[in-house]
Amino acid sequence: MAGKVDWDANQYLRFEDERTRPPLDLIQRVRLADPQRCIDLGCGPGNSTELVATRFPNAVVEGLDSSPDMLEKARKRLPQLSFTLADLESWSADGRYDLIFANAALQWIPDHPALFARLARSLAPGGALAVQMPNNLSEPSHVSMDEAAAEGPWAGRLANARASKAVIGSFSDYRRWLMAAGCEVDIWQTTYVHALAGHDAIVEWFKSTGLKPYIDPLPAGEREAFLALYREKIAAAYPIEPDGKVLLRFPRLFILAVRR
Repeated sequence: MAGKVDWDANQYLRFEDERTRPPLDLIQRVRLADPQRCIDLGCGPGNSTELVATRFPNAVVEGLDSSPDMLEKARKRLPQLSFTLADLESWSADGRYDLIFANAALQWIPDHPALFARLARSLAPGGALAVQMPNNLSEPSHVSMDEAAAEGPWAGRLANARASKAVIGSFSDYRRWLMAAGCEVDIWQTTYVHALAGHDAIVEWFKSTGLKPYIDPLPAGEREAFLALYREKIAAAYPIEPDGKVLLRFPRLFILAVRR
């Protein structure tokens, strides 16, 4: 994970199984014969880094994140690996990588044309850039955030909360940018459907990610009021299934680029 917010690793890991499915799907698509150097950008608590290290056990695997709390969890989980505290937006590679892995991190970084070109330049010939980004800003889970932000006494303070996430480009955009950077490109999108234990679970899911730009600027009382309003909107948008679960739709964009 990346971005200039105070990430809470424990909150993030409440849904570790569900959050690990996309990077697991992504790493299985990476075909590298004998990578020597790999990095997990926005590594969070190390769940995605562990997948990289397991997939390529002979490689030197690094993790990088902007959150001290996330890195503390990652180091405890994988003490044999190297983890670095750094801001991904200003990070530049020290040498070339055979694999640059970025799971649910780059959506927090602006200027994707420049960002993806920079990452492609950091690949060794034949190296792979493997990216997964949530592509769910039009889902009720995120539309409800903006609606709640606009309706309360906090509206002025939260006017720019949505701007904390970069606008995800089109399939054509990423293919064009990466081909111009000398890569062969494979792009796909998967909508995961998570059966969660009620509407409160959806709120808890996003408290560690998408809701943070909305709730972090608010004092405790307003934060609770905002979350209550958000939950009302979630309850209206997600029907309860016969078994009491609610189905959270979660589209995710995948990009696999190999440098020529």
